[in-house]
Amino acid sequence: MPRDYAKYVEDVTEDIKTCIGDMACQPILFVGSGFTKRYLKGPSWEELLKELAARCPEIARQFAYYKQRYPDFVDIGTEFSDRYNDWAWGAGQEQFPKELYEETSSPQVYIKYTVTKILKELLATGKPGLPDEIELLKKIRPHSVITTNYDELLEGIFPDYEAIVGQRILYANHSSFGEIFKIHGCVSQPESIVLTRTDYEEFVKRKKYLSAKLLAFFAEHPLVFIGYRAEDPNIKTILADIDEILSEDGKLIPNIYILEWENRDLSEEYPRRERLIPVSDHRSVIIKSVVANDFSWVYSAFGANEALKNVNPRLLRALLARTYQLVRTDIPRNPIQVDYKVLANVTEADGELAKLYGIADGADGLAFNLNFPYTLTTLGQAMGYQAWHACDRLLRTIAETTGVDLKRFDNKYHCAIMNGAEVQSHRYSEACKDILEKVRSGEEYIHDVEKEAEAKGHRN
Repeated sequence: MPRDYAKYVEDVTEDIKTCIGDMACQPILFVGSGFTKRYLKGPSWEELLKELAARCPEIARQFAYYKQRYPDFVDIGTEFSDRYNDWAWGAGQEQFPKELYEETSSPQVYIKYTVTKILKELLATGKPGLPDEIELLKKIRPHSVITTNYDELLEGIFPDYEAIVGQRILYANHSSFGEIFKIHGCVSQPESIVLTRTDYEEFVKRKKYLSAKLLAFFAEHPLVFIGYRAEDPNIKTILADIDEILSEDGKLIPNIYILEWENRDLSEEYPRRERLIPVSDHRSVIIKSVVANDFSWVYSAFGANEALKNVNPRLLRALLARTYQLVRTDIPRNPIQVDYKVLANVTEADGELAKLYGIADGADGLAFNLNFPYTLTTLGQAMGYQAWHACDRLLRTIAETTGVDLKRFDNKYHCAIMNGAEVQSHRYSEACKDILEKVRSGEEYIHDVEKEAEAKGHRN
């Protein structure tokens, strides 16, 4: 089969579906400024600074002067902030609301107000382009969205998701669903915008707490970077924080993807599928690369799991929050009468909790769950691993040594849960745990695998 772009799409789509099925959860989107540029013709960071310079008479020199003097855009933002403060307290007083002149206001408030004005004007006057892509993006139903963007384009695309801005992220309940984490602030709260050197220093101080909270997301969900270049410092910072947890010996991190746009005809190409990204002078990480000039097929692949198709994120988030409060507060303090027998039946009987939330079809899956109790993640935990990656490597070892890919067909070790013609998730048995223990310990396992493959009439 030729290795052209059609083959690339087929291979990458299969990889994405396998990752989502194995992790048995929705992906998380990590969104940068390229996203707003693609769909709303929004400014890059440099273009935003140029627009800020054009609006302030106190910034008298050409932008090239500031770029020569301050190679880092953060320092240009700091310089411009000072010039905006001078303008606001001089000839520009009529340009800003009176409440910004309170003694308690930050001197940076004037440039941040202008940033807010620019981005709100963009959203109010511009209509998002590529509507077919946006509709497919919505169907992904991401667990959460994380963004360094200030604008509110994402809130319009995911109207049932709750925006959590700035410091509130540190106190958010991260077991919830359907949230947009705006880690660099938002135009809805101009003071939250991270723009100057002081802002970034403050952000770095609390970043370790933010990274710790987000790490659980990244370990248990597929993660997709959209609207970033691979060289973007935001990506390097995040990957540096999670490298030691998710990457073993410099190997590929199998659940992190970066979506890269190429403005050319790719039909005769088979682009790269991995990206080596330096995160410091002596460390690099490898993540999966998806190269495209049309994102429709990529969004379709990430949206293939329709398990949450009819679920309202706002309602599910409220139910999860109430459950969290019940477990953490109400039951320990015992302010309510709790029927523990009912709770036990709901949590132990297969499907009952899902039915309580209104997201199950009520089918009797008890026998299935007894025979195949594990997702790849819980299988990894049962074997003493932190996540699912090590089990996936053991399964690949079996495929390489026996020619039998156990995940390609239903057998006593594995069974696929189907949603129409699509694989929704993969489940694994106690027998699978036993065979993986043999692989890990170097015991003989090849005969057992080959015997099962022959019984099912399936060999690679």
